Amino acid sequence: MSWTERSAGVLLAAAMVMSAAACTADSSSGGEGSASCVNRFTYQDRSYRDVANVDFTVGKKLGAATKPPCEDTGGQDKDEEPATTETAYEVDGISPKVAIAIGDAPEEVTFFAAYSGSELPPEVEKLIDGS
Repeated sequence: MSWTERSAGVLLAAAMVMSAAACTADSSSGGEGSASCVNRFTYQDRSYRDVANVDFTVGKKLGAATKPPCEDTGGQDKDEEPATTETAYEVDGISPKVAIAIGDAPEEVTFFAAYSGSELPPEVEKLIDGS
């Protein structure tokens, strides 16, 4: 590998780290802070954040969920990317008011839960714990 190829790789890695660092918690919104670039969507006026390690079954198609643009510039950059939409699906056994699955197809969904602060709803905790 040439010096030029190694330098390009290092620069690419540095750019990726800088992008990730830009999406950190914003403490200006109160005590615990809120992440500006977290994977979140809104559906029927409720906000949902993604939750990992959840064993669930996808239900029927609900409609469109909206992903707001990342606001990691503190309102200084007016050329932010626009909000996008993806398909929301039911999660079998849980009300859409509590959790939904979002993705392009039922086989490619991610689990999202509606919760405030750092507390997950008990229904979601049960899915994580396998109860």
